[in-house]
Amino acid sequence: MDHSAEAHQTDLMTITRHVLNEQSKCPGSRGDFTILLSHIVLGCKFVCNAVNKAGLAKLIGLAGETNVQGEEQKKLDVLSNEVFVKALISSGRTCILVSEEDEEATFVEPSKRGKYIVVFDPLDGSSNIDCGVSIGTIFGIYTVKDVENPTLDDVLRPGTNMVAAGYCMYGSSCTLVLSTGSGVNGFTLDPSLGEFILTHPDIQIPKKGKIYSVNEGNAKIWDEPTTKYVQNCKFPTDGSSPKSLRYIGSMVADVHRTLLYGGIFMYPADKKSPNGKLRVLYEVFPMSYLMEQAGGQAFTGKQRALDLVPNKIHQRSPIFLGSYDDVQDIKALYGGATEEKGTKLSNGTNGHAKH
Repeated sequence: MDHSAEAHQTDLMTITRHVLNEQSKCPGSRGDFTILLSHIVLGCKFVCNAVNKAGLAKLIGLAGETNVQGEEQKKLDVLSNEVFVKALISSGRTCILVSEEDEEATFVEPSKRGKYIVVFDPLDGSSNIDCGVSIGTIFGIYTVKDVENPTLDDVLRPGTNMVAAGYCMYGSSCTLVLSTGSGVNGFTLDPSLGEFILTHPDIQIPKKGKIYSVNEGNAKIWDEPTTKYVQNCKFPTDGSSPKSLRYIGSMVADVHRTLLYGGIFMYPADKKSPNGKLRVLYEVFPMSYLMEQAGGQAFTGKQRALDLVPNKIHQRSPIFLGSYDDVQDIKALYGGATEEKGTKLSNGTNGHAKH
């Protein structure tokens, strides 16, 4: 009998053990973050269970209300939002919560207040539930400047100020991907134990990928750099092989594949959505944070995504994220477009001066 193999199987690195290990590296840490994370994990387990039973429990179908984004809410959205809000408040470690489903930020009452701010999308891609496509929860965590006096300014900060970010994907397995600022780790829920086990330690995105991911149905209304980039993906001029297109339409699933296999995920601005479609605080920032921690890049078309300073909680932004070299290529195209525009403007000015 192979006792060493058996020992290996019994030495399980759970997400709690992993976070406690990280905590021990920070002198003076009181375990507040570990407690907060255990409540997020509990919320993920609950939603995972609800998603798996959705068809049977008749949870699918519209709840009859429209959320702040103008999307019809599904019952699972409502349920997931309630679960996370209650789990986060009951942790006693949060002071402000920003959810995709709630128009206003939730300020936690003083008796249950802690130093963390959590921004989250409780169930991203929920319109895909009916057809069994992977959906997920996305979250980002900030610390408040003054626990006694939390304000919206504590939330409206660049993504570089986040202390942690992650997502939980409810698919063929339930996977939680997390970064606390020192690399990215993936955990898979073992249903028999009810525990998230470390299955993807220190995820590193390949420097260059063979996949591009974008909704090509919007090609007609894209700007020139995006159009050029996708054209290059399909008809490369440098003799390389064309990239493969993979687009699920559920951000968590598309980003998860990009993180593991490399490539680029794009949701650019277009004529219909000039400011992009994805929300900065709880979609763009957490995913950009994870990408950078895994050695990739995230870009808005104008700047590094994490440097963006939002001025409202549901603000949107274009996003290009993924393998370092692939994002570098799109940055070069946007840089070229900016320079070209600048040249045209200066030429126009000079011409105007002559008259």
